[in-house]
Amino acid sequence: MTTTAPARLPTGCPPLPPRHWLRTGWVMTASGWSANQFSALLGAYHSGPGLTAATTSALFGVYVLGLIPGLLLGGPLADRRGRRPVVFSALAISALATALLMAGATATGLLWPGRFLTGIGAGALLSAGSAWIKELSSPPYDTVSAAGAAARRSGLFLSAGFATGGLAAALTAQWAPAPLITAYLPHLALSAAAALLAARTPETATPGGQLTAATTAAPVPAPAPAPGTAFRRLVAPVAPWVFVAPSIALATLPGLVDAGLTGWQTVYAGIVTAVTPGTGLLVAPLARRLAARHRIATAVAGLAAVILGLLLAAFAVACVRPDAALLAAAVLGAGYGLCVAYGLTEVAALAPPDRLARLTARFWALCYLGFCTPYAITLLTGWFAPATVLLAAVVPAAATLALITHRGTRCGTRRPV
Repeated sequence: MTTTAPARLPTGCPPLPPRHWLRTGWVMTASGWSANQFSALLGAYHSGPGLTAATTSALFGVYVLGLIPGLLLGGPLADRRGRRPVVFSALAISALATALLMAGATATGLLWPGRFLTGIGAGALLSAGSAWIKELSSPPYDTVSAAGAAARRSGLFLSAGFATGGLAAALTAQWAPAPLITAYLPHLALSAAAALLAARTPETATPGGQLTAATTAAPVPAPAPAPGTAFRRLVAPVAPWVFVAPSIALATLPGLVDAGLTGWQTVYAGIVTAVTPGTGLLVAPLARRLAARHRIATAVAGLAAVILGLLLAAFAVACVRPDAALLAAAVLGAGYGLCVAYGLTEVAALAPPDRLARLTARFWALCYLGFCTPYAITLLTGWFAPATVLLAAVVPAAATLALITHRGTRCGTRRPV
């Protein structure tokens, strides 16, 4: 009887580094899921507890009131205290917020603190999680990934949470019992899984805002000159459009075109919440190719997509066409994906290592100002037709595109990423 020795890897092949960033990425997915699960249920809150359109739009926007302090406090805390404690605290706050939203099915007053705490938890997760993924995607934790991979990974994991969170909540609400309770259960499970995975991830920053010894041992590229000025000129104008686009698709369009979808409004809203960020995921390879061509090419393409999406949305609303609204949501989602990839890539290139989480938090804070757009549209439709309001939004979008194009012509091209 003969035996065969087990096959061995060639001695010249170094082992692949552990993918710590992959485990941390689920934190970003949990953040996106928590934000979008409520969006898909706006129709259910109309037909169930009987909340008005103005109330649901305000609840959609109060998320931002919590998110801004979550970002602005979570970023500096993550730089001073480390990524891990901020991430785990934010996950706990996010789970508490979801529990309050579940209780809001019978006590609607709890929806307000639930949405506010959802914003705080998501904001802290975004700032600390994005910085953590960026550092775990760089030497010495990751020696094989290309430059720019960290920014794309953060955006992809976040978009995956946006896409699946809304769809899962909508499908659960359509067919499960006690829909405004059971629709939130998947997020609790995801938060627990994300916490378990992140528990095995190394800390990349120590208290006091210093990088760990392992990180400082690796060569750190010098930061770009005047990062604050570059951020204000090239990133800040684009940032709000990151979420202007999907917030219109998620919170405004479904309610304006679903009159003929009796009984299926929640499912339609869930499909929209999947298509919008799902398209943002699909344009990631395009974002990478555009970034290799020129520094602002991704931003220009993203803003152009937002403008086209707004024009399609105005047409869909004027003609009450759910199919056209779905197409508009897909185009707006492409604009979201391109703009967020541009912003995160710029922030990763501009920020010094000890200020990465802070600058990331500033970017996300500006992005989430766009979440107030549905409430503004609801107020303006008291004086103007909804299609007219959507057409009017094209003007500032086009102005931003012209501004970025003008400023970007003075910038050099980016190295391939």
